[in-house]
Amino acid sequence: MEVDVLERLPNPIILKKLMKIQASLNIILCQEEWLRYHSFVQDWAEGVGMAKIDNGAGDHLIILFSPEGAIIKGFDHESGLSPYAQDEHKVWQGIYDDVPKELLSLLEEDAIAKDDVTFCIWRKNSDRNWHKGKVDIPKGESDGSDFLVGCIFLTPADFVEFAIDYFECSPSLDVVARIYDDFPITEEMINILNPNCDAKEVFQELELFCLDR
Repeated sequence: MEVDVLERLPNPIILKKLMKIQASLNIILCQEEWLRYHSFVQDWAEGVGMAKIDNGAGDHLIILFSPEGAIIKGFDHESGLSPYAQDEHKVWQGIYDDVPKELLSLLEEDAIAKDDVTFCIWRKNSDRNWHKGKVDIPKGESDGSDFLVGCIFLTPADFVEFAIDYFECSPSLDVVARIYDDFPITEEMINILNPNCDAKEVFQELELFCLDR
């Protein structure tokens, strides 16, 4: 399963673009910021962008993109690897042991909650593949990586299927596909996707977070 998860991840450049696209669509489809599933902050720290997936049920995926590479920290609150599932509240052995220091240091910000983790995946810019720590996962347990990496929607159709269920709307597949294909977001596209939102406010948010339009 681990290999499958790593192989499903695109390279950091494509992954960053995908996370921006999904964050942009969340801004359009959901006016309440706290209810958004995907978000992106271009200038999280100097030279560092942060993407986040938060399902509102206690699980999250944080991706930090830096000049050195990218690191993914995931937390499945129901996993037996969670610090909260252990007598001693500590990170499960092996999760961070092999992470390059220059990438691991990106997780030190308090807002990242470094110790709230059930898996970590990383890739330096000089690497050809993603890596994951050598972790002994007990039989019958999961670290949540298959589930949370699956919340990165690689195709427009996958995103639309998600949006129908999560946002309880039916966004135009054609418009979503155009945004996935890097077409600039227009007022007409915003109005088609969400007739109830204020396009000017959407553009302000897109610009604030330096998302591509």
